[in-house]
Amino acid sequence: MRLFIALNFPEAVRRDLWQAIAPLRESRLPVKWVRPEGIHLTLKFLGDAAAETEPAIRAGLERAARGIRPQALTLEGLGAFPRIAAPRVIWVGITAEQGLELLQHHIEREIAPLGFPTEARAFHPHVTLARAERESRAREFAGMEAVVARVSFSQSVVVETVDLMQSTLQRGGAVYRVRHSERLA
Repeated sequence: MRLFIALNFPEAVRRDLWQAIAPLRESRLPVKWVRPEGIHLTLKFLGDAAAETEPAIRAGLERAARGIRPQALTLEGLGAFPRIAAPRVIWVGITAEQGLELLQHHIEREIAPLGFPTEARAFHPHVTLARAERESRAREFAGMEAVVARVSFSQSVVVETVDLMQSTLQRGGAVYRVRHSERLA
């Protein structure tokens, strides 16, 4: 099974974000949009994991969450990796208190001994909104920067759980399911 660890947002936040990016979605970019119900903040992608590792992952997640308060996050500012002119990923940024980096670090520390490599890149909190189609070209994104400039979204939320998620790939995109939630204290 394909697993990852994430912070999930209330339905109202996901819905508001989905509505705010409507001009971008309507611009017919060569991307695959994340379904509104799948909007989340990934803290650690685990990939394929054997079912028998799940209890150890849950225990590691419990240890990682100890002493971490609920997370106050602000979702704002659209961007793209590697850049707006030739995006591979379109995202909304996350402004967070220092506890988010600490939580992500604890997760890395607790999950690495289970055989999941530590992420080599620095943690850059963001919410993936879309991924460019494999055959897309930079010229197909001409005008995207102007559309992004017109989209305004800023919303704050407090997230009280960190979740072990399962990702099932389907023709219409990935479907996510919470396998375990750990309360932040």
